[in-house]
Amino acid sequence: MVPARGLAVTGTTVLFRSSGSAANRPLHAALLAGFLLILGWSGFHPKDTLTWFLEVFPAIGGAVILALLYPQRRLTDLVLVLVFVHAAILCVGGHYTYAEVPAFNWLRDEFGLARNYYDRVGHVAQGFVPAMIAREILLRLRVVNGRGWLFFLVTCICLAISAFYEFIEWWVALASGEAAEAFLGTQGDAWDTQWDMFLALLGAMSSQLLLGRWHDGQLVRLTASRI
Repeated sequence: MVPARGLAVTGTTVLFRSSGSAANRPLHAALLAGFLLILGWSGFHPKDTLTWFLEVFPAIGGAVILALLYPQRRLTDLVLVLVFVHAAILCVGGHYTYAEVPAFNWLRDEFGLARNYYDRVGHVAQGFVPAMIAREILLRLRVVNGRGWLFFLVTCICLAISAFYEFIEWWVALASGEAAEAFLGTQGDAWDTQWDMFLALLGAMSSQLLLGRWHDGQLVRLTASRI
């Protein structure tokens, strides 16, 4: 892929520096406030404290990293909104546990489904959102020029993240025994691990196909605002 017009004329160092005047500060402040509100609600009497911590830790860690990088290395608004949505999904799953989210219990009972499918939503998001983060990093650092290679590498990164997360679930299960049942959330499905990775794969591919052009446009505007 030939870099988008605004991206082709800028060196790596400039690409990853933010311009304070270009920042959509009201949106960013709203995303931060929304995240803190959801996180606070999520941590108030969660169903299982260990599960809550394990589920929301990636959201907290991601928020801290973004806050530290924000003054100099701001991501596009699209990616920041997606990160917020993913964090909200993690917080809801942490509060109720993924197998007991009430709205999806209602769907299960109302339509005779085999399980609470909220964890499936979470694993689609596990591919959908990191794909756009990886895409932005690879483009802004000019790691990849070919569109096909960009799609392939982003997909591989997301599948690797999903597989590593399954390792973490396995290690937690070994370390804590039955206490990890709510964190694993297999709900009796012998193929739960494979489904998790497959859905993350689908999420990673679909986000690139659905949002790739929009993301390119935001990268062009972000870069042009600093030239």
